Amino acid sequence: MTSANPAAGAAKETNCTRYVIGVDVGTGSARAGIFDLAGRMVAAAKRDITVFHATGSIVEQSSGEIWNAVCDSVKEALAQGEVSPEHVAGIGFDATCSLVVLGAGGQPLPVGPSEQAERDIIVWMDHRAVEQAERINATGHEVLKFVGGKISPEMETPKLLWLLENRPHVFESAWQFFDLTDFLTWRATGDLSRSTCTVTCKWTYLAHERRWDESYFRTVGLGVLADEGFARIGQSVVDAGTPLGSGLTPGAAVELGLLPGTPVATGVIDAHAGGIGTVGADGDAEANLAYVFGTSSCTMTTTRSPVFVPGVWGPYFSAMVPDAWLNEGGQSVAGAAIERLIALHPAASEARQQAAQTGQSLPGLLAALAVQAAHGLSETVNLAQGLHVVPEFLGNRAPLADPHARAVIAGLGMEDDLNSLVALYIAGICSIGYGLRQIIETQAAAGAPIERIVISGGAGRLDLIRQLLADATGKPVLATQAEEPVLLGAAMLGGVAGNCFGDVRSAMASMSQISKTYAPVTGEIAALHDKRFRAFKQLQNVAREIR
Repeated sequence: MTSANPAAGAAKETNCTRYVIGVDVGTGSARAGIFDLAGRMVAAAKRDITVFHATGSIVEQSSGEIWNAVCDSVKEALAQGEVSPEHVAGIGFDATCSLVVLGAGGQPLPVGPSEQAERDIIVWMDHRAVEQAERINATGHEVLKFVGGKISPEMETPKLLWLLENRPHVFESAWQFFDLTDFLTWRATGDLSRSTCTVTCKWTYLAHERRWDESYFRTVGLGVLADEGFARIGQSVVDAGTPLGSGLTPGAAVELGLLPGTPVATGVIDAHAGGIGTVGADGDAEANLAYVFGTSSCTMTTTRSPVFVPGVWGPYFSAMVPDAWLNEGGQSVAGAAIERLIALHPAASEARQQAAQTGQSLPGLLAALAVQAAHGLSETVNLAQGLHVVPEFLGNRAPLADPHARAVIAGLGMEDDLNSLVALYIAGICSIGYGLRQIIETQAAAGAPIERIVISGGAGRLDLIRQLLADATGKPVLATQAEEPVLLGAAMLGGVAGNCFGDVRSAMASMSQISKTYAPVTGEIAALHDKRFRAFKQLQNVAREIR
């Protein structure tokens, strides 16, 4: 738990009420957390949400289901924390960068061949628009230099182009195309303003010039959006933390269990909320890389001036820290890659049973067994001798920007026992670290070096994982006191909208502190990681050549 500090005390003296709420919508769940102004979480609640998969790399969700899950989570957190609605100063939202398509009156429209209207979201990880992304990249348009030189099929303009070409009746019927975060804030306030974070990072909005590039949309085949003056994707774009509308509408307030008029902040993408909740904890945002390790991973580097890094998204202006530039990388699957890796092993079923019997998570069990066998955190890398993994099951997001890349596992034998599963798990965790190291080194070569990694995300909570990431990258890994930094980042925005803090940087400094540092190993083990990193890159190259 964090303790109150002078900045938080000063905030309370402004007659601000006591609590702020952060809402996080990830790939599999919606969560709400209630925090005091020192960053202590007093209550949290969660609701699972459905993910629909179909052939053709289609992944969809329901905005109606998500909104209901958000409302239920907020109401449960209020009850759990015994927090009265009148004591809530503000609420902030974050979500995955998924595309919501609504028709007249805000009614959902079917975005895929299921023809089910409630399936109105194309999820971030949906790769149906690979062909469209490749055609956009072939134009070489000037805008692409702000997405690392290549747009990703995870971003929104390739998905919009797919809709226009494959479901023109849905495209034409659409009243609004929202990033999921902006849908949530619209649903809460009725305000159609978009977040600088969402549209800059995923929609090609040029925040440093405060405009859409009309020529880009006409060049790639989305000229209809320019003809409309961008009315369906956002004519008002405001920075994260800006209060929206008149706060919660009466209807949304009833659904959330809060008071009408409660301030609602302009939100951010979920990974960026994790960055806000962590990267300023020691007051040096520019020296820290925010690393959000969840189902996928995201890296966020803040610079005072724009830095162009091949294969790394950005630079984006004011997309996370106001008036600073952001470079964003990461891996399309990270936590999900480890889960898939484990599931491939013959001993996975036995391990799950053992984990359940001992009341542990499966990764927790494997980590404990690894530390016990190796007699130390850093020493566990020795268990993976001869085993090498490139965990690109869903492509390489950065720094290669290659959606066609796929995973490589080298060195497997016939072993099918628990020890060999532990070894494969360690090799997988190290491989996540090597992918992170590759991003860090590419950014440093382009002029955006970092000194430390500040970690957040559910997949990175174990001490073993944090230590192996430090060892694999050669950089200290810092953990914040907040157990839920993504929720905390969203709550910080609610605090800014509620006038508890003057700006986002003030909220970051007041509500987040570092709790533990994992120093990278030295000596022989560090040299071993260097060798394994070289093998990692060799396997990437061989896989690309074979393909």
